[in-house]
Amino acid sequence: MNDMMFLGLGYIGAGIGAGLTLVGAGLGIGKLASSALEGTARQPEAGGALRTTMIIAAALIEGLAFFALVICLLAVMNFGMPKSEAGGAPAAQVEAGK
Repeated sequence: MNDMMFLGLGYIGAGIGAGLTLVGAGLGIGKLASSALEGTARQPEAGGALRTTMIIAAALIEGLAFFALVICLLAVMNFGMPKSEAGGAPAAQVEAGK
């Protein structure tokens, strides 16, 4: 297979990973907010504590989602691949040619 196909599959994989990350985070925060509102409706005097706990949990979920998106972007941009100094060939090919 050629390199362009692998590059295209990498883009598709990163897009699917980013999409799944955002869908999962959205569902998690939605379930969290739903439960917090239901708890506040059942026991209004505990609303402040529930709100604080909900905000902390939502921040953790969003932080994890942001981290996963950064990983997907790094995969697309190939920051992990070693760059060569001679004409754009991968470093392993340059050293093998010596």
